[in-house]
Amino acid sequence: MRILICEDEPDIITILSSSLVAEGYDVESVLTGEDLIERFTRIPPDLVLLDVKLPGINGWELLDWIRAHSNCPVIMLTAYGRIVDKVRGLSRGADDYITKPFKLVEVKARIEAVLRRSTLAEERQPLEIDDVHKVIILRGKEVFVSPKEYALASLLASDPGRVFSREEILSHLWPDNRYATSQDVQKYVYLLRKRVEEDPSHPKLVLTVRGFGYRLANY
Repeated sequence: MRILICEDEPDIITILSSSLVAEGYDVESVLTGEDLIERFTRIPPDLVLLDVKLPGINGWELLDWIRAHSNCPVIMLTAYGRIVDKVRGLSRGADDYITKPFKLVEVKARIEAVLRRSTLAEERQPLEIDDVHKVIILRGKEVFVSPKEYALASLLASDPGRVFSREEILSHLWPDNRYATSQDVQKYVYLLRKRVEEDPSHPKLVLTVRGFGYRLANY
């Protein structure tokens, strides 16, 4: 599991990193919100430990940014221990909230609990189709897509795990257009992945079965 720490106190980073690496986690750290966005965009982590009080972009703004782009679990680290601050973090999408100073054993336990909940949520139902509102539900969050992206997602979700050939996808997306080609299929697979994958270059939901077609991961 890859953990990204965003904290502007090097001593805290050193303590957290060494402890979590010893537990078998792959740990990276950044000092600013700008660095977090760059690193998160390039290599999405499995969990973020996020300080609230940061130079430049603060932790609340970063939490909003993460939630707009991903369902990655976020644990807030902060010296603010008031109930109103905890409620603020949780209501904005944080998965947990740890007040400084903290015990390492508590941090480890909360990380394990959040990752366990996240894994169970992914295994239950990563992607659903809301045919009434014509949106995709990705781990409980609405994702608005184009009609063709929706049609592709609906087809794949109609039988998770089944491989749909390019010809089947063509006839479903363009039933009356004999000029559509497999390149059009590839285009909309690419666009759909941009909507639903945390890292479209390494898809975990919309999978390619080389030489045969595409399938939706069967959870």
